[in-house]
Amino acid sequence: MFLLKLLLRNAFRHPLRTGLTLLGLVVAIAAFGLLRTVNEAWYTGVQASSSTRLVARSAISLTFALPKSYVERIRGIDGVHTISWANWFGGIYQSERNFFPQFAVDPPSYLRLYPEYRLSEDEKAAFLRDRQGAIVGRKLANQHGWKVGDTIALRGTIYPGTWSFTLRGIWDGAEANTDENQLLFHWALLNEFIKQRFPKRGDAVGVYVLGINQPERAAEISQQVDLQFKNSLAETLTETESAFQLSFVSMSEQILVAIQAVSFIIVLIILAVMANTMTMTARERLAEYATLKALGFGPGFVSRLLLGESLLIALIGGALGMAVSFPIASGFSSVIGSILPTFQISSTTLWLQAGAALGVGLIAAAWPAWQMGRIDIVNGLRHVG
Repeated sequence: MFLLKLLLRNAFRHPLRTGLTLLGLVVAIAAFGLLRTVNEAWYTGVQASSSTRLVARSAISLTFALPKSYVERIRGIDGVHTISWANWFGGIYQSERNFFPQFAVDPPSYLRLYPEYRLSEDEKAAFLRDRQGAIVGRKLANQHGWKVGDTIALRGTIYPGTWSFTLRGIWDGAEANTDENQLLFHWALLNEFIKQRFPKRGDAVGVYVLGINQPERAAEISQQVDLQFKNSLAETLTETESAFQLSFVSMSEQILVAIQAVSFIIVLIILAVMANTMTMTARERLAEYATLKALGFGPGFVSRLLLGESLLIALIGGALGMAVSFPIASGFSSVIGSILPTFQISSTTLWLQAGAALGVGLIAAAWPAWQMGRIDIVNGLRHVG
C-alpha cells in the first residue's frame, strides 16, 4: 500500500504533464481498438459463414446469372441435401445513404439453410403466404424504426420501378456475428417482373446455396457440381461459403492492411511520447534517486520505482481508453449503418488494448529505469546544485 501511494504521488507530481500523457494514451488506445474493430468487422461475414453451406455462382462473374433449370441436376449430386437460390436486388430506401443488402430468395428452402435467422413460426408462415411480404434483421429494423405490418418502399436500380413490400417478420441472429442487416423477399415476385419486362432474362438466379451434411467433403462436392456444367454456356464456380465471403474481402485487402498498419503506428507514437515523459521524469529526480541509494536502497528498488510509475500511468490511460472505446464504437456503428453488419469490440481487441498499454508502460521506462539503477551517488547528488 505504501509503495502504491508513493507511485501515485510521483506520477501526479506534475499534474499537467501527467494529464496530457494520460490524454494521449486514452486517445491512442481507443483509436487502436476502433481500428482493430473495423478490421475485424470486415471479416464478420467470413466468421459467420457455415461449413455446411456451399455457394455456386457463374464461373465468369457474379454479374452473370445461372439458369434456374440447374436446380434438379444439383439436387441429384451425392452429398447435397438442400438447395436454394438468391438474386441481388440493389434497391434504394428513401436515399442512397440508406444502403443495405436486399435479396430475392426462395423462402422455404432458404430459411431451412439459414437456421441462425431466428424467426417466430407465425412470422415465418405470414412471410411464406404473402408474395409481397418481406423479412428483415433486427438491427436493420431498429435502424429504420420498422415494425411488423409496415410497408417498405424501395426504388429499383437494377430492376426499375418502385417496389413495395409488407414487413411480415423480423429475425434475431442466433449469434452475435449473425448478419441482421438484410432484407429478404420472394424470388418468384422478382422473376415474374423480369419475365414481363425482359423475357430472355427470366428463370435465372444469381447464386445457388447448397446445404451439405459432410463439411469434409466440401471440395469433392464442389468439384462434382462444377463438372456437371463444364463446357456449358453457363459454367459454375462452387466454393465454401467462407471462401465466397473472402472473395469480397480480398477486394479491399490493401485497405485492411493499411488500417492495421495505422493502428500499430498510433501505438508507436504514444510509446515515443511516453518514453519522453519518463526520460524527463528521471532527469528531474536524479538527486532524489541518488539520495535513495545513499540511504541504502538498492539499484533494483530505484529502477522498480521508475518502472512502476510508468506502468501505473500506462495502465490508468489504457483502462480509460478501453472504457471509452465502447461508446465510440457504438456511435461509429450508428453512423456507418449497414456497411459493416456487426460492429462490436471483441475480447481479443480488449486484450490487445491491455497488452499495448502494458507494453508502452514497460518499454517507455526501460531505458531510464536502467540508467537510474546505475547512477553514481556522488554525481547524482551534485545534480542538486
